[in-house]
Amino acid sequence: MNLKELYQEIILEHGKNPRNLGKTHEFNKDAKGNNPLCGDNVHVYLKLNGQKIVEDISFEGSGCAISMASASIMTDLIKGKNEHEAKEIIEDFLGMIKENPELKSEYITKDEKTKLMCLSGVKQYPMRVKCATLSWHTLISAIDNSEEITNTES
Repeated sequence: MNLKELYQEIILEHGKNPRNLGKTHEFNKDAKGNNPLCGDNVHVYLKLNGQKIVEDISFEGSGCAISMASASIMTDLIKGKNEHEAKEIIEDFLGMIKENPELKSEYITKDEKTKLMCLSGVKQYPMRVKCATLSWHTLISAIDNSEEITNTES
């Protein structure tokens, strides 16, 4: 199996069977996001403990396979990280999706980088970049306690 096929398989698997789908019990931060051109919607729920470690993270939403796979992969990677690590991973991912050829964060393993890199192909399709990044921008809003709905067109 070549790398492109592996990436497609990961996206399809996470798109069809998203991890951490549902509402986190006793969440203490959340945010909503919307991609009006594509119709993707996401609601991210976080449970941070006193040391600002993500004890639990989940999402509810609907959208294309890329949007759902990205949210699923994101929740898997962010769970257990502290707020600083989470923000660095988010920044690294958003940079990779837009222009950087690779991920540089020391807070993710080689296997986790492979999962994130499967979304790198969306760079070739500007409309799909918004699908892949919606949940990540929404997570930033949740961490920062933003009351506004994250909108890909704003």
